[in-house]
Amino acid sequence: MFNKIFKLVITGLIVAYAIYQFVEGYIGNGIFLILLSLIFVFLYFRNELILLAFLRMRKQDMAGTEKWLERIKNPEAALTTKQQGYYNYLYGIIYSQKNLTQAEKYFKKALKLGLNMDYDVAMAKLSLAGIAMQKRRKREATTLLREAKKLDKNNMLTEQIKMMQQQMKKI
Repeated sequence: MFNKIFKLVITGLIVAYAIYQFVEGYIGNGIFLILLSLIFVFLYFRNELILLAFLRMRKQDMAGTEKWLERIKNPEAALTTKQQGYYNYLYGIIYSQKNLTQAEKYFKKALKLGLNMDYDVAMAKLSLAGIAMQKRRKREATTLLREAKKLDKNNMLTEQIKMMQQQMKKI
């Protein structure tokens, strides 16, 4: 919705007005304005449209997820690098059901840009392993599965990894 620089400008203006309120003796207003500015700082690091897309993804609504992602115009300028990583990660998940070549491109770009959570990196590598397995690239799929298994510290993807390893034996 808002450009990242616009968010920083709004934060600066709110903090400046909060300082003015402190000087005038309106401590409560100043504290409230500082807390209000923290919302814009949070939204600088977590893009609101990506958060809404993740909410749609949790409900398994791929069309809604794609709709929210399409609202981001020029993601290279509007998002930080980690946000661009998650932008590509979400598109990779969407396209993994439509077009595997596109999904592979998005997942690789997401991994290159970086993801914050080890679980997300493991999920991206697991998805890439599945795509490589479907394209008959067994060596690449094995490597990606091994890396995904190392990153899955909470054992949330163990069943999927075991299932893929069993399918790989059949190839």
